[in-house]
Amino acid sequence: MPGAGSFREDFGASVVVALVALPLCVGIAVASGVPAELGIVTGVVGGLVTGWFRGSSLQVSGPAAGLTVLVYEAVSAYGLAALGMLVLAAGVLQLGMGALGLGRWFRAISVAVVHGMLAGIGLVLIAGQLYALGGVPAPGDTLGKLGGMAELGGRADWAAVALGAGTVAVLVAWRRLPARLRLVPGALVGVAAATAATALLELSVAKVRVTGVLDAVSPPAWGDFGVLASFGVAGTVVALALIASAETLFSAAAVDRMHDGDRTDYDRELVAQGFGNTVCGLLGALPMTAVIVRSAANVEAGARTRAARIMHGGWLLLFAVALPQALEVVPLAALAGVLLHAGWKLLPARAVAALWRTHRGEAVVLVATAAAIVATNLFEGVLVGLGLAVAKAAWETSHVHVEEVWEGDELCVRILGNASFLRLPKLLDALDALPPAPSVRLDLSGLRHLDHACLTALDGWERKRAAPLPGREGVA
Repeated sequence: MPGAGSFREDFGASVVVALVALPLCVGIAVASGVPAELGIVTGVVGGLVTGWFRGSSLQVSGPAAGLTVLVYEAVSAYGLAALGMLVLAAGVLQLGMGALGLGRWFRAISVAVVHGMLAGIGLVLIAGQLYALGGVPAPGDTLGKLGGMAELGGRADWAAVALGAGTVAVLVAWRRLPARLRLVPGALVGVAAATAATALLELSVAKVRVTGVLDAVSPPAWGDFGVLASFGVAGTVVALALIASAETLFSAAAVDRMHDGDRTDYDRELVAQGFGNTVCGLLGALPMTAVIVRSAANVEAGARTRAARIMHGGWLLLFAVALPQALEVVPLAALAGVLLHAGWKLLPARAVAALWRTHRGEAVVLVATAAAIVATNLFEGVLVGLGLAVAKAAWETSHVHVEEVWEGDELCVRILGNASFLRLPKLLDALDALPPAPSVRLDLSGLRHLDHACLTALDGWERKRAAPLPGREGVA
């Protein structure tokens, strides 16, 4: 049990994290197309349920902007009633992956793909929230949203735009203030300021609609299990589980660098997230991940043990039960401003610039992943990114080099490296460019790999030059 000093620090940190989480929980729920209360329910589960597990002591879980796009697409395609079943299935899948010890393998995912995924999510989030900022119904797909930007200005509610822009301005300016003045999170200050301005000026703008926590919670029924038979639903479940797991474990790696306490046990953390998402699914709530914004706030506020994240869930529950009507005065444009700021922070401009200077192939994978997500959807875009990353790795590891060594009248051709089909055109061009010689001998002892395509090509070249092909027996 933590001592009195630890409890005081954890208590203070829990209040800070709850204040950071509250506007994000509500905003992410609204952007996902579900009742605002479901975002708070997920935050409560992230604290009171997932918070007890020992995977990562200071990491805080809840609804994440990174899953907003996928949840919105799922709710649009299958309906709100199916959300609980999708999240439940994703949680069970995470539990299985954690039990099988697959958590550590998520560290093998290309960082360029992860950054590209976050960039794509950020672009889709920004495109959607610009319409919410102006109080204008948004087209269904991202390309439609981007194509309609030219007409957005003429249809926007400029009072709502001013509220959202003011919220963004507060968020940007808040980070520049001295630390002693930033005890209250900027997101809460921005939303509170926009809410106060709406009330004082009596602005007629759209506000959050509240149904009550108990009314919003909708556990899946037995008949909802049938939705899992669809191939599209299976893809959504896998995407939810994989993306939530990857975001959680990458967040854990970042949080571990922020403190000197116990390191994350990746498999335990994956089990914790799976258990939390299973509970969220049973409540019909949003999926959860560990969230770097809340986790960083927890560490910076001085949290010492997992008691801080547990208590933060208690504060969210208290607010949801005691003051749900307070949400009804919050303008949607203010939440759109919070999410616009969150989407902008997901765009890795510095990472792209750094990669372009040092590893241009990685930069191409990052940009291509983001573009694929914008053009298609989150799941297909990530698959495109993973495919490109694998292809890039295969290309870079398949170097092959041809050396010429004359031994009297005999030309010895040494082939070094990895001879795969990816480098076959280069290999054949190098062999065809060899000068004529009375006798040519191939030395394949320097090859670390020789695939069937290259072996066949070398056999053909052997017959063409009427030369023996020694050394082939020793190559695996």
